[in-house]
Amino acid sequence: MFGDLMGMMGKLQETQAKIEETKKRLDTVLIDEKSNDGLLEVTMTANRQIRTLSISDELMNDKEQLEDYLIMVLNRTIEKATAVNDAELAAAAKDGMPNIPGMDLFK
Repeated sequence: MFGDLMGMMGKLQETQAKIEETKKRLDTVLIDEKSNDGLLEVTMTANRQIRTLSISDELMNDKEQLEDYLIMVLNRTIEKATAVNDAELAAAAKDGMPNIPGMDLFK
C-alpha cells in the first residue's frame, strides 16, 4: 500500500518537474502575428509575453486606427499563444496523471 503511494508521489513530482520545464521552454516558443496589411506586427512567447511590437509610420499618424489594430492583433496573438500553452501543458500533465477509467481530464 505504501509502495503504491510512494510511487504515485514520485510520479507526481516528476510530472511537476516536467510541467515547470515545459513552462520554461514555452518562453522560447514565439508566435508571430500581424495585421492583414502588415502595418502592425507582434511577436509573443507561448507564455504570453510580448517580445516585439512593430508599428508602421503610416499607422502612427492615425490614433484610432492604431488602437483598433492593437486590439485586433494582440487578441489574435494571445489566442494563438494560449492555445499552444494549453496544449503543451496539458500534454506534460497528462503523462503523469494516473489512468482512472471514466475520468479523462484532458478531452
